[in-house]
Order: sequence, then C-alpha cells, then structure tokens
Amino acid sequence: MTFRIAPSILSADFARLGEEVRAVAKAGADLIHFDVMDNHYVPNLTVGPLVCAALRPHVELPLDVHLMVKPVDGLVPAFAKAGASIISFHPEASEHVDRTIALIREHGCKPGLVLNPATPLSCLDHTLEGLDLVLIMSVNPGFGGQQFIASVLPKIAEARRRIDAARKDIWLEVDGGIKADNIAQAARAGADTFVAGSAIFGARDYGAVIRDMRSRLAVV
Repeated sequence: MTFRIAPSILSADFARLGEEVRAVAKAGADLIHFDVMDNHYVPNLTVGPLVCAALRPHVELPLDVHLMVKPVDGLVPAFAKAGASIISFHPEASEHVDRTIALIREHGCKPGLVLNPATPLSCLDHTLEGLDLVLIMSVNPGFGGQQFIASVLPKIAEARRRIDAARKDIWLEVDGGIKADNIAQAARAGADTFVAGSAIFGARDYGAVIRDMRSRLAVV
C-alpha cells in the first residue's frame, strides 16, 4: 500500500503561508490539506478560494481541499478554478450528494466524501463508485489540535473493506489528531492518507516529523 502524508495548513503560520507550504513540500509531504470552514456548518472561519489560488504557485503538490461549508455547490467551481486537485465535502452539507460529486468531477477535480465520527458508513452505499477519496474524521470538525478519537478505528477498517470490495483506486484518508505515535494504528486499520496539522506545523523540524511518521508506517 502507498502511504501519503498531507500537512494541514490549518496549523501553519498564516503570516508566512507560502513559505510554510514550500517548507513542508521540501520536507517530504505528498499533498497539502486545505481546510475550509464557514462559521456555519462548523463553528470556525478559515480561508477561501483566494488563498487557495495564492498558494497554488508555491507548490506542485496536489491541493486537497476539505470543504466544511454549507451549502457546498456554489464553492466547487471557485476552488476548482483556484487550483484544487481534490475537493471533499460532508454529505450533511449537500442537498443532493450524488449531484455534488458529479459537479466536482465536471470541474476537473477528484471528488471526496467526508464522514464525521457519528456519520454512518451507509452514506457510501450509493456514492462510493463515484468517489476518488473517502475521508474519515477522527475528530469532530471545526478546530485543529484535537485529540484522536480511537473509536473511529473500526470505522476506518470497515471503510477499507468497502473500498477493496469495490475494486477501485479510492484513497482512504483520516483527519484529526494524527501524529507519529498513532499513525500506524490508523494505517493498520486501513487508512493510506494521513492529514496532520499541529503534529507537523507545531514542530521545529517538519522533515524530522514526516520522516518519523514514514518510519512508523514502514513497519505496518
């Protein structure tokens, strides 16, 4: 299995954002996770398409845009134009989930569906075939720096079984409280893509943290 590490800019120094994404790219990141919060679907307000567009020239890595917004569809074209590679959203935030998935793909991006800790995997019953990414939240969305909720590990394992049964190249991403001492747990459960915010951007040496994470993944 190929493992991918996605530093989340939610924990970066926003006064030096371009420099920060270049630094994690140099440190060995596989993609950049871009958290979009609207102070409506989640109780926080972060960044929009203009910041995404401003970051795009700084890195060649894929931009993994996670929309924690409601409604979703109006922002999809804007983020696609701003340079997003992947756009994922929460089913609770869309009136027509299948239509939103199709809209993301129509705009040239890979669609992903995000499941909160209490969102059932049944949301994948009629959507999995259209997805390129499933993101399992291991915290409740809205804030960085939260503790990993270990009870989502069986949910990750069941999502992996569903993806394998579908025989499609769908990434299984986990986001929330991921750090070096629990990344292997998430990988053993079946995740292949790991969002890490404060664990990376809160460290002095980004490269050392990413290397530590990869060393722990190497023995899974």
